[in-house]
Amino acid sequence: MMAKILLVEDHEEIWDFLSRRLKRRGYDVILAHDGEAGVQQARTARPDVILLDMNLPILDGWSAARVLKSGSDTQGIPIIALTAHAMSGDRDKAIQAGCNDYHPKPVDFSKLLTQINAAVGSPAPAA
Repeated sequence: MMAKILLVEDHEEIWDFLSRRLKRRGYDVILAHDGEAGVQQARTARPDVILLDMNLPILDGWSAARVLKSGSDTQGIPIIALTAHAMSGDRDKAIQAGCNDYHPKPVDFSKLLTQINAAVGSPAPAA
């Protein structure tokens, strides 16, 4: 059974690209397009890992991560922050907000797959 991934991303070309490539590798992908919807989906769908864009409408990724990590039902779900702002302090900021890992955009898909597999503790699927 492949991992269930919640992708919280508001840019259509990015969520379209990522969800198609992840599904092609057998992952179950759930989409949310703002931070508030992402938090709701995390509570109802119980994903194995969350890919969380930091620059989101309604509730930004930093706030969503803090909400998820403070909820007893969602605090155990690993979060990989996706951010276009690869500033030197961003990784630390993401980790402080409760993210388990960090991936700067543009997305390097093979590296992201490695991070997803590390987060869910499963061996990488054959490409």
